[in-house]
Amino acid sequence: MKITIVAGARPNFMKIAPIIRAIRKKRSEGKDIIGRLVHTGQHYDKKMSGDFFEQLEIPEPDVNLEAGGGTQAEQTAAIMVGFEAELIANRPDIVLVVGDVTSTMACSVTAKKLCIDVAHVEAGIRSGDRTMPEEINRMVTDSISDLFFTTTTLAGEILQKEGHSKENIHFVGNTMIDTLYHRLDHLIEPDLYAENNLKSKGYLVLTLHRPSNVDKENELVSLVQNILASAGDYPIIFPVHPRTAKVLEKANFSDSRLIMTGPLSYLEFIYMIKNSAGVVTDSGGITEETTVLGIPCITLRDSTERPETVTVGTNELIGANPANVGQWIEKMLQGQWKKGEIPALWDGNTSDRIAEILCAKYSV
Repeated sequence: MKITIVAGARPNFMKIAPIIRAIRKKRSEGKDIIGRLVHTGQHYDKKMSGDFFEQLEIPEPDVNLEAGGGTQAEQTAAIMVGFEAELIANRPDIVLVVGDVTSTMACSVTAKKLCIDVAHVEAGIRSGDRTMPEEINRMVTDSISDLFFTTTTLAGEILQKEGHSKENIHFVGNTMIDTLYHRLDHLIEPDLYAENNLKSKGYLVLTLHRPSNVDKENELVSLVQNILASAGDYPIIFPVHPRTAKVLEKANFSDSRLIMTGPLSYLEFIYMIKNSAGVVTDSGGITEETTVLGIPCITLRDSTERPETVTVGTNELIGANPANVGQWIEKMLQGQWKKGEIPALWDGNTSDRIAEILCAKYSV
């Protein structure tokens, strides 16, 4: 069985690394299964791509489509053109896509138009917010996929309600957590830790990138000011998204306790989360990692596609109103946060289950 595995953006890399290991393990056991890795080039900065391949022990891609940046439409078109040529030259039995980025949707559509099966890892999650590009990517990808691997039973129920057959839906767990467990003993302390005299549990981590939170100058500044006002003497480590950095620069905003840095590598970022007193974010994936690490997390959104991080884990969904954040940060720093648990099958063995199902499905 020939599998083409697609990766394109930072969240993808954590999800494909253990899948590649699991496929190689099956091949070493004598199974007729081989993976071909396609990097679409959606993220092309070394910190956003190259470092991840090195740190997560991902082999060099068989091909890089070098789609680069541009608008959503430009990037989608570039990926589809490049991926179509790749599939014609190296036709697989199935294309495996992960997550909800532009590459996921674009490669799924391209594969199906060539009548190639598609398997979607992390299928069935929904935020209910169609203003998010990721939500559109999820819906389109799931609407045409043939095989669905889910992180929760709820995701499977959503897929069935959308008309997909139960026999094609497999609750396997979370491949990103496979990577977290696999690399937890290899974390890297970034230079900024010593440079700023940081102490374990003595700082907060902040990430912001959603347009609703960062694109309007006054609202972004108000949000950051409220976070700072509630954090007392705690410094706030802020790996700044380029779009966010431009808005703050235009506003001429700075604060001695707000330690802004460029993108951190995976092993550096997890180090910072693991040793923090808590995380404030508008990301979905980070809430999964904080849940497994037992770190308090505040999500600045009105909805989430990962409700298990709230109902089971350490995450709280508080909305995007800057006025709401203060009371939650105070609760976090006073040690009054809920304990949380780890969701079912988030055990580090998800990718082995995926490989087993693929072998059985295609009679390998």
